[in-house]
Amino acid sequence: MEKIREEGCIFCQIADGKLPATYLYEDDDIMVIENIKPVAKVHVLVIPKSHVVLNKIEDSEEFLGKLLITAREAAEEKGIKESGYRTIINTGHDAQADFEHLHLHVIGGERLSNRI
Repeated sequence: MEKIREEGCIFCQIADGKLPATYLYEDDDIMVIENIKPVAKVHVLVIPKSHVVLNKIEDSEEFLGKLLITAREAAEEKGIKESGYRTIINTGHDAQADFEHLHLHVIGGERLSNRI
């Protein structure tokens, strides 16, 4: 995937090493980091290294599949694969998405509310 950066994007700055993060995994396309504001015992983010906006990408089934597989692997690494975890993608203002840059939340490690 072509490396695209967006000026001022916190995730692009993390991918460029300009902001610190606690990495769990990294390859050429994806990084998995600990969320600095966790909402559960386990809360990690699976983030493309390139500035990807879900509502603007096309023909990305393979890449989106890679993001989900990486989320599953992160859940396994954190020991929550078998007990259960939630994957969430917030997109847009009404979803309270703080960043347009696509990212998946992987949340678990405890019994989660049935309210999303």
